[in-house]
Parts: sequence; C-alpha cells; structure tokens
Amino acid sequence: MTAFLDQLRTAPRAVLSRFPKGDDDETRRPLPVSGMLAGAGTLGVGLAVLTTLTLIGWAAAPRGAFGQGLPGVFRAACQLWLAAHHAGFAIPGGRVGLLPLGLTILPGALLYRAGLWMARDADLRLRMPARLPKGTPRDVENARRRAQLALVAQAGISLAAPYALLAGMIALVAQNEVTQPFLGEALASHLVLAFLAGSLATARTIGPWKSMLRLLPDRTRSVVAGTAVALSIMLVTGMLLVLGAIAVNFGEIQRLSEMLSPGFVGGLLLLLVEGLYLVNAAIWGMSYIAGPGFAIGTGTLVAPTGVKLSAVPTVPLLGALPEPGVAPPWIMGVIALPFLAGAVAGVVVARVAPTPTIEAAPLWGFGCGLTSGAMAGLLAALSGGPLGGARLSAVGPSPWEVALSVALEVGVAAGISAGIANWWLISRRPATPEPVRKAGAVIAKAAGKVRRAEKGKAARALPGHWLDATEADTQPIPVIKDDWTDEHAAAAAETFAAIRAARSEPVRPPRNDIVDESDDRGGHVIYVDPYAWERDS
Repeated sequence: MTAFLDQLRTAPRAVLSRFPKGDDDETRRPLPVSGMLAGAGTLGVGLAVLTTLTLIGWAAAPRGAFGQGLPGVFRAACQLWLAAHHAGFAIPGGRVGLLPLGLTILPGALLYRAGLWMARDADLRLRMPARLPKGTPRDVENARRRAQLALVAQAGISLAAPYALLAGMIALVAQNEVTQPFLGEALASHLVLAFLAGSLATARTIGPWKSMLRLLPDRTRSVVAGTAVALSIMLVTGMLLVLGAIAVNFGEIQRLSEMLSPGFVGGLLLLLVEGLYLVNAAIWGMSYIAGPGFAIGTGTLVAPTGVKLSAVPTVPLLGALPEPGVAPPWIMGVIALPFLAGAVAGVVVARVAPTPTIEAAPLWGFGCGLTSGAMAGLLAALSGGPLGGARLSAVGPSPWEVALSVALEVGVAAGISAGIANWWLISRRPATPEPVRKAGAVIAKAAGKVRRAEKGKAARALPGHWLDATEADTQPIPVIKDDWTDEHAAAAAETFAAIRAARSEPVRPPRNDIVDESDDRGGHVIYVDPYAWERDS
C-alpha cells in the first residue's frame, strides 16, 4: 500500500519531467495544459463573484426572481455569467439580447490576468524560434513578426478552446422554466472573448505596449492606430453627451427610481446595473452624434433631427431621454464631431506611416474611415438588441446605418487630413538632387580605360545604318561593373550641407520612416544593356 501511494505521489512529477525544460531548468507545462488551467480558474473566480452578488440580492428579496433556494441563486449567477459574455436568452414570447456591456469588464479582466499567467507558466518567451531564415534585414524582421503572431494566435486558442467548452456546461446548468440560454451564442461569445484577451496578454509578455503594435506591418499599424483614435474620440464624446443628459434630467431619473421602491439593498443593486449599462449608453450617444440615432422600441427614434417616442419602460436611466418633438437647430452641430474625429485620425495615419506617393495618403485615410465604420457598426450591434417581444423587439441603434454614417463621415475627413499631413511631412524632407556629378566621373573613368586599351589598333568603321548592326562589327561598348561605389547619398549630403552652411540653418536628419509601397525588396537598380541582343545572336 505504501509503495502504491508513493507511485501516485511521484507520477505527476515523472510525467511532467518528460516535457522540455527552460533555461532555468524548471519544468514547463505544455501550452494547452496551461490554457485549460487558466480557463478553469477564470470561470471559478468569475462565478464566485457573481454568486456573491446574487446571494446579496436574494437575501434582500428572497421571493424575487432568483428561484427557489440556493440552486436558483446559483442558476441566476450562471445566467449573469452568460450575460457578461453577451450570450442571449429565449423567454416566452421573445428573446433578451439587450445585455450590459459593462459587465463584460469582469470576465475580460479575469481572462487577461489568466492569459498573463498562462504565458508565464508555459514560458512562451523561450518558445520563440532561435533560427530565422537568411536574407535581408527586412526578410528577417518579417519572419520574426510572423513567428510572434503565430505564437500569439496559438496561445489565444489554447485559452479560448477549453474556456468555451466549460461555458457550454454553464449554459446547460443555467436553463430553467423561464429562460433558455442560446448554446451557440454562449460558445461563440466565450471563444471570441477568451481568444482576444489571451492573445492580448501573450503579446504583452513579448514586450511593452509599443512592441505589440510593431507586430503589425507599418501600413496596417497606421490604419489600426487611426481607427482606435477615431473610435475613442467618438465614444468619449458620446459618454459626455450621456452624462450631460443625466445631469440635466436628474429630477426625472430620481422620480422613476422612487416609483420602483427598491429599498436600500435593491437601490444599490439597481444603481450597479445602471452603471453597467452606461457603456451601452455611450455607444448610443456615439450613434446619436453620427446621425442615425437609436430606438426605444419599434417605431421610435432619438436622433439630432428629432425625437419620436411612445410608452417608455420604467427604467430610471431612460429618464435622461430628450422630450419628443423637433430638436433645436443647434443640436445638429453634434454631427461635426465625427468629422473632427476623422481629421485627427487622418493625421495619426500619416504620422505613423507616411508615404512618398501623395495620392496614396488620402486613400489610406479613407480606409481608416471604413474600418472605423465597421467597428462602430459592431459596437452598435453589441449595445442593442431585443428586450422581449412585440414593441420592445428593437432597442438600440441600427448597426448598418451607424456603420455607413461613420464610414462616410470619418473616411472623408480622414482622407483630407491624411493627404494634407502627408504633404506637410514630405515637404519638410529635403528633396535629393540628381547625383550625376560623381556618377558621370566614374563612367568617364571606365570609358577612358577602354579607350587606352584599344589605343594603337585600327578603328573599324561603324555601319551606315543601325539596322545593319546584325551583320556588321560594332565598336565594343564600355563595360561598367556593378561594384563601383554609389556615392549618391554622399553627394546629396555635401550639397545640402553647403546650402545650410550658407543659410546658417540647423541640420535636420532626413526622415527614415516613410513607407514606399513600390519598394518590396529594399530597392534594386536594374541596368539594361541595349546591345544584349547582339551577344545573344
């Protein structure tokens, strides 16, 4: 019996010792094992937090909507966990899809911390390829970037796959007579959120935040940075608009809260829920300043052009809605905010990766507007959804209308500002003159050597017509080898140094971050011999 217990105690160590070891001679777990442990720990901690909050609500109102006894409390906590991942529910007569996006912060933060632990536990830094393909520095950099992106994607899948499988079990436990979670939405939402959080955490372990963006190519990085700036400006503006409306209509919000009579504990939970829905409200504010606005039920609209409402649910946060009717003319000024965000995003696109082709910069700026519109439409789809059946089957902004409006507004402004900013950056860079002086001297020197070699020989007459060159002898062409020193940069530097010395101007180093889309191999000069056909014949 003692021998059997000793085998059980030493079995895990013997199994783990077969895996490769790091530089510090410590056993590393395989990446899938670390991902499974991280996903299980995230689910355990998240459910513990939500179960505690549900117990507080059940203690305040034992005969509420939490079900009978502690099993109903745990089932309600599982439903909240699914709602935190934006997984909807089916109810009698409709479905519930309007879920608080602020609750997503809890699993997102836990998954990010779990991803950091997974990267350290699996020691992903030592799993980078030590051998890279030979080639130019750009080839080596691209190979390293591809290897890092592959490692980041592998780590994200290692965390997301077991996490989604465990979420399927949570969806089965959360079912009751009233609410039925959608299993497909639960699996997809858990998989996407865990993959994004795990990939972000793994990229963070490779280097600082700036190094994360350097994993992307220059042009893609500029578009991503511009999109992030545009969306951030519009979301912050939307949140400020919502907070201003809450401050103006605070009396109505307080009146609706008193009508519910939630009590002290219920009032705290109601305040927490409204705070979680503030993220949805910020996206609705972004849709408002973009033009399409949002709806509170079928046949309603809240937009800068006017407000059309019917019976509004008794939710205190909805007391901040404007009065029905035609909006004042000055409200239309909020539509200028997306154009301002696009102008700032265009400058960011041009500064991150300038282009020597002036016509290409506006196209990249407009591309930034398209990506901003796509992301705004996705946020609009996540922030809204049905809240039952019949009249409340459409609540929130229209995704395609928001995407189209943001793409046009941000795209036009970003294209114009990117073109202007790129032209200004290029104009500050000194133009390199044609370095013909020293190149001509090298050519003349090579031609002189050929002339001296044939000195003393009888010169042969050239044919009378160039078409006869196929049947006649021609003079030998001076051959210039390709190993002569190219002093273009030196000639240009001497020229501009003399000009600055005459003008007493400070020396400015040329910009090296301008991306040339036509140069994919570092720049190669091809010399064409016009008489190559004669030697081949």
